[in-house]
Amino acid sequence: MIIYEDSWLYIEKEQSEIPWLKIFTKEPYKELGDVSKELRARLWEIYDIVEFEMKAYYKPQKINMASFGNMLPRVHIHVMARFEDDSYFPNPMWGEKLREAKLNLPDEEEFFKRVAEALKRLQK
Repeated sequence: MIIYEDSWLYIEKEQSEIPWLKIFTKEPYKELGDVSKELRARLWEIYDIVEFEMKAYYKPQKINMASFGNMLPRVHIHVMARFEDDSYFPNPMWGEKLREAKLNLPDEEEFFKRVAEALKRLQK
């Protein structure tokens, strides 16, 4: 599900028990070094806003950021809110599941609205 899109980037929600967004470049660049400096700066501006809004809204123990590109060989950044009682913590979300989580998180639609509004302000 795409929650934000502009002419350079888009943000997708990852299906997960935790708040998890992925920021993609529209052009399918293979490596970050292939991305123009202007787009790279935009990517990090977007990342900063997503991280800020995620921390403010969900109040996680930690924000995880990842960019692998092994399975999907294109530039994208994972932004994940981590909680001590999520199923994998302190392991990575791709690691061994340690427990069944019973997270009680606020409404994600409100979070998506907050992210979209913050990103619209960036465009002005």
